[in-house]
Amino acid sequence: MTDERGGRLLRPEDSSPRATFLELFFDLVFVFALTRVSLRLVEGTGGSGGMLLAEIGRTGVLFLALWLLWSITTWVTSRYEPEQPVIQFVVVGTMFGAMVMAVALPRAFEDRAASFVLAYLAVMLVRPLIIATALRRHPRRTVPLRLFAWAAAGAVPWLTGAVGPEELRLPLWALAVVVDFAGLLLGWPLPRLGPARTAGWLIAGEHLADRYQQIFLISLGETILVIGLTYSGTEFSADRAGAFATAFATTALLWRIYFHRAGHLLAEALRVARSPGRLGTSASSTHLVIVVGVLSTAVGYELVIVHPHGRTDPTWLVFVVGGPAIFLAARARFEYEIFGRVSRSRVAGLLVLLLLGPALTVVSPMVALALVAVVLAGVASADARRSRGRPPEPAASPLGHGGTGGGEFPAP
Repeated sequence: MTDERGGRLLRPEDSSPRATFLELFFDLVFVFALTRVSLRLVEGTGGSGGMLLAEIGRTGVLFLALWLLWSITTWVTSRYEPEQPVIQFVVVGTMFGAMVMAVALPRAFEDRAASFVLAYLAVMLVRPLIIATALRRHPRRTVPLRLFAWAAAGAVPWLTGAVGPEELRLPLWALAVVVDFAGLLLGWPLPRLGPARTAGWLIAGEHLADRYQQIFLISLGETILVIGLTYSGTEFSADRAGAFATAFATTALLWRIYFHRAGHLLAEALRVARSPGRLGTSASSTHLVIVVGVLSTAVGYELVIVHPHGRTDPTWLVFVVGGPAIFLAARARFEYEIFGRVSRSRVAGLLVLLLLGPALTVVSPMVALALVAVVLAGVASADARRSRGRPPEPAASPLGHGGTGGGEFPAP
C-alpha cells in the first residue's frame, strides 16, 4: 500500500505530453532571469579584453546554476505527474528560488552572493527531500536521495565562496558547478549503490522535447525584450531604427533555422529511440549551448542599437559574431542528434562567420550585424531550397534509433 501511494506521484502513461500551465508559469521567471544574465554581460563590456573574459566566466557560472535548476525541474515534471499537489509545490518553490537568484544575479559576485547561493541551495537540497518523502517506500525514492547527497557535497564550495574572500569566489563557485554537473552526467553515484544514469529514468519523452523547444523560445523572447527595451530607451534616429530592424530580423532567422525540420522532430526522435535517455541528455547539453548562443546574440543587439555607427570594439564581436556562430555550431549538433548528419549550409555559415570576424573589426557595429544577418539568411534560404518538393525526412538519430519505447525510460 505504501508503494502504491508513492507510485501515484509518477507520471502515468496516459498523461498529456504537453507542458502544463504551471510549467509555463514557471518559465516566466526564466524570461526575467535571462534578461539579468544579458544585463550583467552588457555591463561587463566596457573594460579590456581580460576584464571581459573574467566577466564572461563569472556570468557563465551564474547562468549554469540557473540552467541546472531549470533542467532538473524539467526532468522532474517529465518523470512525475505535474498535477500532483506535491509536485506543484516543488515547482512553485523552485520558481521562487529562481526568482531570488535572478534578482541577486547582477551583483551575485559582489554584495548579493549569499542571497544567490542560499536560494540555489534551498532548491537543490529541499526539493529532493520533499520528493523522496512523498515517494515513501517506493524503490525510485533513491534517485532524489542521490540528488540530495551530491547537492550537499556541492554546497561546501558554494557556501565557502559566498562567505570567503571575494577573489576566491569564482574558482570556488566554478568548482561547485563542476560538482553539480558531474553528478548529473555521472548519474549521482553513491558508495555501494553505483550510478542511476538519466538513461534509466522513466519520463515522458514528448514532454521533454516540448520543454526544450520552450526554453529555446524563452531565450528568443529574452532577445525580443532586449531589442524593445534598448530601442525604446534611446533617442530615436534612422541609424538606431535600422539596427532595431536588423536585430529583429536576425532573431526571426534564428527561429527559422532552429525549427526547420530537426526542431520539429525531437519528440519523434525520442519516441522511436531505443535508448531515449542518451538522446535526451545529449539534447539537453545541445540546448544549453543553443541558449548561450542566443543570449550572446542578444548582448550584441544592445551594443549595436546603442552605438550603431560607433567605433567597433573587437570585444563586441564576441557577441555580435560569436553568438550566432555558437548558435549555428550547436544547431548543427542538434541536426546530427536527430538525423545522423549535418547540412553543408550550417557548416558553411559557421565558417563564413569565423572568417568574417577579423575583417569586421574595421566596420561599424551596424554593418557587422547586417552581415551576420545576411549569413543567417543564406543558411535559412539553403534549408528552404533543399527541402522544397521533398517529403519530410523521418528522424534517424544515431543515438539509439530503432526502438519502440514510446518515449518512456525503464525504471532505474
